Amino acid sequence: MAKEIVLASNNMGKAGEFAAILEPLGVQIRLQKDFAVPEVDENGLSFIENALIKARHAAKYSHMPALADDSGLCVDALKGAPGIHSARYCGEWGKDQENNDKLLEALKHVPEGQRQAHYYVALAYVRHAEDPVPIIVTASWEGAIGLTPRGSNGFGYDPLFQVTGRDLTAAQLPPQIKNCISHRARALALLAAEFRRCHEI
Repeated sequence: MAKEIVLASNNMGKAGEFAAILEPLGVQIRLQKDFAVPEVDENGLSFIENALIKARHAAKYSHMPALADDSGLCVDALKGAPGIHSARYCGEWGKDQENNDKLLEALKHVPEGQRQAHYYVALAYVRHAEDPVPIIVTASWEGAIGLTPRGSNGFGYDPLFQVTGRDLTAAQLPPQIKNCISHRARALALLAAEFRRCHEI
């Protein structure tokens, strides 16, 4: 029988990436909306803090093990912005087009060779809401911000994120390729290894 874990998110794109990597290991991902988990204030100052806040919150309401990620885009020329505010960079939550437009505007005077960036993700897994030894892993994915959007796959800043070593944006990668090389894929591989080490799966 598959081990069920609540994903502290209602983002279907993100859930698909998690499921593609974890389901072959015998882990079934459930979205937090299935358990009427209310939204939580992500008031941490780092990706790790916010991931833990979300995981504990989902576990509290679902009474199940929970997994959360906090991820974002960090642009060198913007001193790491949008960072933990990536999903609400434009001032409203989850408006991808507006976020991308604001990023391009912020970088309009930055030349092509100085637009280095990386996606960063922290994953936090808790067995229950008060788990004193959560499993936490982090990973990053190097790239640069393009001058114009390219591609229709993915979500968030993927159309602008030019992947290091490839003449493609993250939004131009086939999902099966992205699910092998992205920051989230790398973090999930680390998480799977920790699950095995801790006998969670």
